[in-house]
Amino acid sequence: MTNASTYRRVGLIVPSSNITMETEIPALLKAREAILPDRFTFHSSRMRMKAVVKEELEAMDADSVRCASELSDAAVEVQAYACLVAIMSMGLGYHRASSEKLNRATAENGCPTPVLNSAGALVESLQEMGFRKVSIICPYMKPLTRLVVDYIENEGIEVQDFLALEIPDNLEVASQDPAAPAELWRKLDVRGVDAIVASACVQMPSLPAIEMIERASGLPAVSASVATTRKILQSLNLTEIAPGGGALLSGGQLARLPKVA
Repeated sequence: MTNASTYRRVGLIVPSSNITMETEIPALLKAREAILPDRFTFHSSRMRMKAVVKEELEAMDADSVRCASELSDAAVEVQAYACLVAIMSMGLGYHRASSEKLNRATAENGCPTPVLNSAGALVESLQEMGFRKVSIICPYMKPLTRLVVDYIENEGIEVQDFLALEIPDNLEVASQDPAAPAELWRKLDVRGVDAIVASACVQMPSLPAIEMIERASGLPAVSASVATTRKILQSLNLTEIAPGGGALLSGGQLARLPKVA
């Protein structure tokens, strides 16, 4: 039996209306526990946000310092700030400034902790995998989706096509069918792309669709939640492997249809 002292503590900085981050990231890491010895616990602090509009996103981001300090009280080993569009709405390249600000807050609280975010996790994972051109699915209104596209392209990754579902209410975003991206991707132009981003949002569920998309398209499928999980594992110096996470969490191997005898 694993001793509680060997568990890796993961801190989650979460929008108050977000319910998907605390579902998909633990699901991936719990699936990993079935094949590898590392064990994880999850600890959250919340920032108020109900509508995915720029004003609420900016106010929420300002509250992230409090969350980072609170989580450092629990001596977590890594913190993940999960609201991709909040980071991207604060200006190009802001994922780096956000991490630095929150790292500093944990140090000032006496427990220095690496703090990553889903925006940085997505673009860095795409870069690390060598994906230079993608098509993406977003739940946001079109102006915010355009902002996300511009942010990703500023990081050197071309967005060939995007689908904006135009859902402003964050709880409605979370209520979408997690398997829906397995069909939604077919509305995208994916000719010549290196990967499909099944959900450029940690609130829009997509985990069951990741490997379904890979099997159907023959392309790597990624999401903000899968990328955030990957960066959590990197921060903990653990192997970036988790069943159900597609190419990002399988050493670049695509999920494939089982062979029929």
